Amino acid sequence: MKPSPALALPSLLTALALSALPALAEEAPAAFKPDLAKGQALAAPCGACHTQDGSRGIPANPILQGQHPEYIYKQLAEFKAGKRKNPIMSGMAMSLATDEDMKNVAAFYASKKAKPGFAKDKDSVALGEQIYRGGILAKQVPACAGCHSPDGAGIPAQYPRIGGQNGDYAEAQLLAFRSGARANSVQMMAIAGKLSDREIKAVVDYVTGLR
Repeated sequence: MKPSPALALPSLLTALALSALPALAEEAPAAFKPDLAKGQALAAPCGACHTQDGSRGIPANPILQGQHPEYIYKQLAEFKAGKRKNPIMSGMAMSLATDEDMKNVAAFYASKKAKPGFAKDKDSVALGEQIYRGGILAKQVPACAGCHSPDGAGIPAQYPRIGGQNGDYAEAQLLAFRSGARANSVQMMAIAGKLSDREIKAVVDYVTGLR
């Protein structure tokens, strides 16, 4: 007895679906596995400003040690694309020819354990802690801890680790967000735009000592 067309159709659809599985598996991209040795080699020129392991170099430059690899990659990609402006960093990012190069560099710095920092001005730490943990209600400034976490560890890839960051660098970035000179985060531009010089210095001083 011949099977009815109604019964044959589901079997045919199942067979077609199963036959497509190998093709779908072949098309799925393999997960990227960072090569730390390649990242270290590519990062050698970066040592002039960031030190060879991304630790505490010139205070005006960021500490990369222990930073989220997704965030480092995002910043390199935005320097390369011109979305974030810095003549030196744009040139350095352009020297990394591929996405894999940038990801390997990012993974190398992220593999290093971040060293603790220390606040400089004890008088401003209390105000900085208040802003970081509770925000400024009157100015509709949210608590920094909401995105950067209570200990400053951040959230990949949008929110960087800021605990222990060089204070000079952190202050310069907040001022750049406030002025619009750095425009690759609408959220940070809005927040920094509501902060006074005193409030920026206070929250930065608190952040440098977070661990």
